Amino acid sequence: MNSIIIASRNGGKIREIKQILSLDGVRLQDLREIGFDEPIEETGSSFDENALIKARAVYRRYRTWVVADDSGLVVPFLKGEPGVRSARYGGAGADDQENNRILLENMADAYGEQRKAWFVCVSILYCGEGNYRRAEGKVEGYLTTEPRGYGGFGYDPLFFLQDLGKTMAQLSDDEKNAISHRGRAFRKFGEEIVRRLENQSDQR
Repeated sequence: MNSIIIASRNGGKIREIKQILSLDGVRLQDLREIGFDEPIEETGSSFDENALIKARAVYRRYRTWVVADDSGLVVPFLKGEPGVRSARYGGAGADDQENNRILLENMADAYGEQRKAWFVCVSILYCGEGNYRRAEGKVEGYLTTEPRGYGGFGYDPLFFLQDLGKTMAQLSDDEKNAISHRGRAFRKFGEEIVRRLENQSDQR
């Protein structure tokens, strides 16, 4: 069985990627499963840079295919914040609840269209030095004034989808993966992974 490493320790993100990239003959392992405990400093100024930093760090140690992503919430009213700092918006060690609290405080004076926001995910399929593919997913919504729902993670309880009349946290896993930024980004890799594996087998 072919193994691909998910360059993440985030339980919610890992669960979603494994559901989205469920492929016959492919085993997905995350950093906790393989015992990778080295810190990866996300020093990039963009989602692309941070996704590549994570993918390269893991590939250079294990020399096997890696999928990585960097994602976050972009709020025009806050001049693009939290952006690449989405997971660290409330400061070092802040959890989802604290990040959501800070976001709501900063959005207190925003109304109507000012509460528009979008989730962005840049994903990387890294197969070797300089040999990788990038994909991007985006989903637009509005920020609520209080959390709604108990599913998902991160800013999901505050992210309202008008077409569905629900926040991300009120969706089932299947509903969320079908429309989410991460689902849209990683689904683009399904056929690519199968094709690359078939080519690899033909060359043996």
